[in-house]
Amino acid sequence: MRQPPIPSRRPVAAPSARRAFAVLGLSLAFALALLFGQGMAPAPASAMGNDNNSSSGGQAMAADPDFTAGQKAIEMKDWQAAIDALTAYVRREPNSADAFNYLGYAQRNLGNYDAAFAAYGQALKIDPDHKGAHEYVGEAYLQTGNLAKAEEHLSKLDELCLFGCAEYTALKEAVAAYKAKNS
Repeated sequence: MRQPPIPSRRPVAAPSARRAFAVLGLSLAFALALLFGQGMAPAPASAMGNDNNSSSGGQAMAADPDFTAGQKAIEMKDWQAAIDALTAYVRREPNSADAFNYLGYAQRNLGNYDAAFAAYGQALKIDPDHKGAHEYVGEAYLQTGNLAKAEEHLSKLDELCLFGCAEYTALKEAVAAYKAKNS
């Protein structure tokens, strides 16, 4: 539970004003970096991983045969093979939020919602700011008819994605489609 703010004598900016100041500050930082030759090329996006790669060893994951087999099985939509490979991987690497997110994705696509929620929950326990896990658990909540929980994760993505991100956009569109279909 969040503690109430301590009263102060100076006015506090509204959330939208704070966001505007954050945008202004980041824009200034970007301009200064360009001015002083510190190119700020965006990091490549990974389809289901978190772009800050907070999981255990991004390159080690890519080189691991179980993780690689899990990714390939997902690409082939062989959900059970993905589950088998990723389960083996997370047994050895229990701190990989990305792997748990992939595992949740495979479980969800096989219709194993309880197992999917457990995997997404583990990914978010490891990395509470994992954008991919917030998106996919939100989609799982929509598939199980829980709009309120999906909107909680959409709200979290809105906080995490200051300038917007693919995960926020995808979940926002899924929520809108769900509302249109169910209203």
